[in-house]
Amino acid sequence: MKKPPAAASRSTRAGKPVSASVMEMTTIVLPEDTNKFGNLFGGRLMEWIDKAAAVAALRHARMNVVTASLDSLDFLSPIGLGGIVRLVASVNMVHRTSMEVGVKVVFEDALSGKLEHTCTAYLTLIGMDSRGRPSPVPHLLLKTSEERRRNRDAGKRRELRLGRRLPRARKGRKRRSKN
Repeated sequence: MKKPPAAASRSTRAGKPVSASVMEMTTIVLPEDTNKFGNLFGGRLMEWIDKAAAVAALRHARMNVVTASLDSLDFLSPIGLGGIVRLVASVNMVHRTSMEVGVKVVFEDALSGKLEHTCTAYLTLIGMDSRGRPSPVPHLLLKTSEERRRNRDAGKRRELRLGRRLPRARKGRKRRSKN
């Protein structure tokens, strides 16, 4: 009996197109989702954004994922009770074990049909193996000029994120105080 092949490394994994990760989630804002002014809680929207990003990353990586970071989130306009919220997410950029996922949030007035872009979020998710360790994810195949632009923009955001990271102590070494 033959042994199953070992897990492929990133270099031998086939890439996946952005379209493989695209997901759309639609929900309605109910009373339990709102604050005393009748607007959607920001935290509830953040929860939905995290879920949408996780589904997109799962579709791309086909392994467990965890959220590592969320770039700043600016709410451009409120989302009211009874409104329809549409979240569209897809992978913008892939590194060895991480993926940037963009999530666009659109509010639809249920009565008028008017659409309004309310925010866009960029999250970094990490592919994880069965032992809970970061694992290589498939590379990203860019097919359209829009996908290439979003990938370039993601690279710029990554540089900014890396510049904001706190320095970490090297493994096995203690940090010295600056006294």
